[in-house]
Amino acid sequence: MGRAKKVVLAYSGGVDTSVCIPYLKNEWGVEEVITLAADLGQGDELEPIRQKALTSGASVSLVADAKAEFIQNYAYPAIQANALYENRYPLSTALARPLIAKLLVDAAEEYGADAVAHGCTGKGNDQVRFDVAIAALNPNLKVLAPAREWGMSREETIAYGEKCGIPSPVKKSSPYSVDLNLLGRSVEAGPLEDPNYEPTEEVYALTKAIAQTPDTPEYLEIGFTEGIPTTLNGKHYDPVAFFIELNQRVGNHGIGRIDMVENRLVGIKSREIYETPGLIVLIQAHRDLESLTLTKDVTVYKRGLEETYGQMVYNGLWYNPLKEALDAFIQNTQKRVTGSVRIKLFKGNAIIVGRTSPHSLYSDGLATYGSGDEFDHKAAEGFIYVWGLPTRVWSQMNRG
Repeated sequence: MGRAKKVVLAYSGGVDTSVCIPYLKNEWGVEEVITLAADLGQGDELEPIRQKALTSGASVSLVADAKAEFIQNYAYPAIQANALYENRYPLSTALARPLIAKLLVDAAEEYGADAVAHGCTGKGNDQVRFDVAIAALNPNLKVLAPAREWGMSREETIAYGEKCGIPSPVKKSSPYSVDLNLLGRSVEAGPLEDPNYEPTEEVYALTKAIAQTPDTPEYLEIGFTEGIPTTLNGKHYDPVAFFIELNQRVGNHGIGRIDMVENRLVGIKSREIYETPGLIVLIQAHRDLESLTLTKDVTVYKRGLEETYGQMVYNGLWYNPLKEALDAFIQNTQKRVTGSVRIKLFKGNAIIVGRTSPHSLYSDGLATYGSGDEFDHKAAEGFIYVWGLPTRVWSQMNRG
């Protein structure tokens, strides 16, 4: 039964997305499949992936270099929002999904496709992120998810592909499911499905084991301009090079490993391993700089919105009107978040040891306990009386 004539498929080169090509044509009557592989810094050789799509039956195989857009339009706003899901996960994988959805929609418009497709299963978060983002960008496009419906096991999927001329994986596949981009790496499945299993070192790739890290600390100075990281140790980098350099330096000290049981949007608890060395340090440094440059009331209010922001990104609501409204608020708060933060990297710890800003609200004269003290101590007594008045009245009425 045909559902669409021309489809743009999000393509990774793996078994599922490769099998999606003949499956869409043979089982669902799709006439033409165009694949799109997004280069988000995962380090894959994309030309073999492009060729594999053509071999698997795609009429056109696209590769989009979206690394700079990924950092500037998705990572930077999340850093400005100090976005963490469940106060731990800095959304490295989740942030890639709305960008891939945008690339699919753009390609569908360019090639006149009436549908887009992805290889997500029915248990994960990504299916929601793709479907909702695509609906927000173009509600008239159909969204096809063959792997969510075909009901084949891994072995059956490989066999189906072989029947259609797609070679089976040459080497024994890893038991882990891995997603990698410039912001970090996520690992799940295999033995990690036991939440009490301690991950072995083979699980990690971006961060060193503590025993292998340098025995001397390294200091980094990260410069921010309006909440966006722009310099590392005084040197300007383009956005992509900045993350490559920072990931290497921070990961070298064993920093950035996250082992957590998280609540997926679909209601399942999932054990996840994340490596996000650069991103986690940037959020830590940015938040610290805000403590120097934002007023107390703005800081407190923003912290509450940050939790909502993280949940919305995780739950696939990047293009939601509330998310856009939060972005406007956050952008306004960042106008004076300019300065630098000094961080000590050592044995799995990133310790902030200093911060400075031309917009600092820290006053030596008010903070000091030395002879330069400018604070009016006499004003404190009246302030305390007024501040505590409601408590005093309540106590008089109820404790008498």
